[in-house]
Amino acid sequence: MFDYLIVGAGFAGSVLAERLARGLNKKVLICDRRNHIGGNAYDCHDAAGILIHRYGPHIFHTNSWDIFSYLSRFTEWRQYQHRVRACVDGRLLPIPINLDTVNELYGLQLDPQGMKEYLASVAEKKSEILTSEDVVISTVGRDLYEKFFRHYTRKQWALDPSELDAQVTARVPVRFNRDDRYFTDKYQAMPARGFTHMFGNMLDHPNIKVLLNCDYREIADDVAYGSLIFTGPVDQYFDYCYGELPYRCLEFKHETHHKPVFQSAPVVNYPNEYAYTRCTEFKYLTGQEHAATSIVYEFPCAEGDPYYPIPRPDNAALNKKYQALAEDTPNVHFVGRLATYRYYNMDQVVGQALTLFSKISGATRTQATEAALA
Repeated sequence: MFDYLIVGAGFAGSVLAERLARGLNKKVLICDRRNHIGGNAYDCHDAAGILIHRYGPHIFHTNSWDIFSYLSRFTEWRQYQHRVRACVDGRLLPIPINLDTVNELYGLQLDPQGMKEYLASVAEKKSEILTSEDVVISTVGRDLYEKFFRHYTRKQWALDPSELDAQVTARVPVRFNRDDRYFTDKYQAMPARGFTHMFGNMLDHPNIKVLLNCDYREIADDVAYGSLIFTGPVDQYFDYCYGELPYRCLEFKHETHHKPVFQSAPVVNYPNEYAYTRCTEFKYLTGQEHAATSIVYEFPCAEGDPYYPIPRPDNAALNKKYQALAEDTPNVHFVGRLATYRYYNMDQVVGQALTLFSKISGATRTQATEAALA
């Protein structure tokens, strides 16, 4: 008899399994249809012995002390400041757009105030910001929009930015200084021995049983459990009764090159050329020293494992119907990206899981966090 059956061994499921087992002494069965723990954050060594992220780069960053401290129970950290370049007009330029981006692209020598005045002169002001296109052209103008955003967005989403909610490009800031870090969060680090090692420590408890290569529907009728925690696609749980929620998916092309360095930045975006959107070189992320190096190209596609909920009003309306069903389903908790149809960063998923645990335990979020850190 298990107190909880948890579907999915990614961040949401693993955090809840750990908290229920250690915090409340509950017996937990956590299952995953894949052959590994860690969800999309899974990392492993390839044939060359290089640590790679099988499902594309995962960079941990957060402004939350309690989330960072909680995860620190299960891993040591390697400090890491992520940097991205975009291949535009034959140059590798900082992204998000900053002072160096504009100066290098246009051969200017602007200072921060000069950059503000320049962008104000080329921006196309909108009376109402409704789409991703509106966000960008009202901030940096049409030329930078075309060079950095429009074609990248079309590849990523198979939609023009004019067809997508403003939130898609609102996530990407513009900086009027030379700060070329992709994130500015207070805590930026990578698990010293990788994400999978961290998940292994998290799930290492006698009250937790892990079952891999297993679709929960194959065992749900044969396993005795009290409550279900579901981290998979919410529409799948309800047998697509209102129709399927659309996602963008990814295909990955991994390569190993027999030289120490492949590219001059951890990630290079390709907004305009090629079918792939970006290329990641893993040794930058992991700090591993090796004579060879491994990279991955990402190709957005329509079919495959779900990665990105497509932010459009009709999809939000459909999801609202599924979330209403979820709220009315007894003894089932829905948590995580897929179960809520929201694009969350890793730390946000951890925070959501800790909040659900506080609700289950009857403690406040502060009390539950303090107990987790004790």
